[in-house]
Amino acid sequence: MLMRRLLLACLLVIAAFSVLFGVGVHNARVDPVLRRTSVGLPDWPRGAPPMTVALLSDIHMESMTMDPQRLRRVVDRVNTQRPDLIVIAGDFIEGVGRAEALHAVPILEAELRRLSAPFGIVAVLGNHDYGTDEVAVARMLRRIGATLLINGSAQVGPLRVAGMGDQSTGHFHIAPAMFALLRLQGAGVMVAHSPEATNWAKPYVHLLLAGHTHCGQVVLPFYGAPIDVAPPRYRCGVIHDPGRTIIVTGGLGTSNLPIRFGAPPDWWLIRIGPSSTSQ
Repeated sequence: MLMRRLLLACLLVIAAFSVLFGVGVHNARVDPVLRRTSVGLPDWPRGAPPMTVALLSDIHMESMTMDPQRLRRVVDRVNTQRPDLIVIAGDFIEGVGRAEALHAVPILEAELRRLSAPFGIVAVLGNHDYGTDEVAVARMLRRIGATLLINGSAQVGPLRVAGMGDQSTGHFHIAPAMFALLRLQGAGVMVAHSPEATNWAKPYVHLLLAGHTHCGQVVLPFYGAPIDVAPPRYRCGVIHDPGRTIIVTGGLGTSNLPIRFGAPPDWWLIRIGPSSTSQ
């Protein structure tokens, strides 16, 4: 009798975990939430019209929660919003090793090539891209016409955009990006995979766009996120630091466990203009 009760208890625990896992996978695979905000920048060029920036991150192709069909729906939805610029803040691929990239890169190229914006795409790489095959990802981005920035800067309409290498893998170098930024004109914006880049952003960067955190990916009631890959202050959403706004997207895919609780996938549509634009 005791053995039967123990067996029943084990089966009930397994069933409960299976249900929770299934719910978590479902949460992670739903279409990402579109979030909107407006940001006013003090160095916005006089007379320049505001622009709309779509912020995406953490596609994590090759994870259980991202496939071509789901990415296609995301691309379609982004195009429907007609942003002026699309920013992708890294982690295109999930996993470790070049074998992941061999399969993922052609899928990414086929779908991301369909993204459309007047000022194009600006992208940076994330830790998973360096952990798989950053060269293959970089070549793919250049083939689709994206501007890939690794510790460099580019003029994008009224913006001067600094794009950073990934910090956690040792590819983050602030000096060359800032020297390049100073040679350009416009409002200073930084794109980085991790929001921790704000600790090194100079005073003339008033907006930082980032991902990496997945908004915690699993956020428990009354406890919060068991694992934080960045300081909790920069886990998610719009953060206002002195002289700077940081926007952190929860991303599209998942890392490691293919589940989400309390942190749905999302992407942002950001209206950027002069200081009077801020919400």
